[in-house]
Amino acid sequence: MTMPDEVLDCRGQRCPLPVIAAARRMPQVPIGTVVRVLADDPAAAVDIPAWCRMRGQEFVAAITGPDGPAYDIRRTH
Repeated sequence: MTMPDEVLDCRGQRCPLPVIAAARRMPQVPIGTVVRVLADDPAAAVDIPAWCRMRGQEFVAAITGPDGPAYDIRRTH
């Protein structure tokens, strides 16, 4: 499992807020950075990978851990 460089806690937020938070944060981190988005909204499981495809970012993994569902994104550009 990849260890994230940063964690965005979006638990309790409903669609589309977790995706918006990721979209705002990604341009601020260096290329290659892995950002883990904690998001317990079931829609995030579809929305975050779709956003990665549309924006050319790498969707690394979906994880279920002690903090609940999480999604790792690597900034590619």
